[in-house]
Amino acid sequence: MSSNNIVIKIAQPYASALLDLANTKNATQQIRQDMKLIEDILLQSAKLKNFLANPLKTTESKKQVIAATFGDQISEDTLSFLMVLVDRKRISMLDIIASKYLELAYQMESLTIASISTSIALSSAQEKLLSNKIKAMTNAKEVKLIISVNPELIGGFTIQIGSKVIDTSIRGQLRQMASHLDVAAM
Repeated sequence: MSSNNIVIKIAQPYASALLDLANTKNATQQIRQDMKLIEDILLQSAKLKNFLANPLKTTESKKQVIAATFGDQISEDTLSFLMVLVDRKRISMLDIIASKYLELAYQMESLTIASISTSIALSSAQEKLLSNKIKAMTNAKEVKLIISVNPELIGGFTIQIGSKVIDTSIRGQLRQMASHLDVAAM
């Protein structure tokens, strides 16, 4: 089992516990917004992520940095949860816990997240069409598209929904042809 799978296995119960707390307190939308904000800040700040993961930093200093960074931007419940993560020495996994929490919250809301990589930017009409196709494929009530542009795809796009990947890119088609040619040459 890879270390990433182990980290996800450890993060899952924390994300589930936070979701249970959010449901109990009728604060699912607030805590979802909080975790999205935390995830965004951690993606933008490698320095903060490294600080929280540093075992040489004291629990108290981590709590002070968390309070200073997030204190006035997130709910008391979410802040308390972060302090528990510090106490349990799991704060280094905050980015994965936040990501897992959002995944669980979106599933609970029947929201499917589709990561799309395109060779060129999509128009709003194309995004709407793609969103409707994904809704039909997944039976989701809502679809959130996370779109990135990757010119290396040459043309077309790739869609990732959970562990499923749909590759319609020219690069993907070229790779597929190359693998068939390798097998045929044997």
